[in-house]
Amino acid sequence: MNDPQPASAPIPPNSPASTTPQAVPPLAAAVPPGVALISVDQFFKTKLVTGEVIQAEAHPQADRLLVLQVKTGETTKQIVSGIRQFYTPEQMIGKTVVIVNNLQPTKLRGIESFGMLLAVRLPEGSLRLITTDGPAPSGLEVS
Repeated sequence: MNDPQPASAPIPPNSPASTTPQAVPPLAAAVPPGVALISVDQFFKTKLVTGEVIQAEAHPQADRLLVLQVKTGETTKQIVSGIRQFYTPEQMIGKTVVIVNNLQPTKLRGIESFGMLLAVRLPEGSLRLITTDGPAPSGLEVS
């Protein structure tokens, strides 16, 4: 008759209990076609901040563009955005939005733009601006 081994007895090396589970390497996320990967350092070069839209008007030469004046803390910057088919100028006044604050200026249909609003396009084609879920002062860094 075999006596049971005490709990403190060593486990024989070839015993099933002696094998420790092997670490499973994390699965790499599939990169969609046409998407270029960037490093974390590259991502952190993008400066995202909150902004309050204080003025908005239709672009005089483009059906899809709005010209916005966005307060970002102590400064105000002009941003030309392709959101006119989704938002009226009146709907934009007072909105807190998230913007890319360190883009090089560019001209869109003759009007200079100094940033970019962030938004998401829904499957049916409509658009939703990225904003805060409650009141937030303009100029706060998004992290």
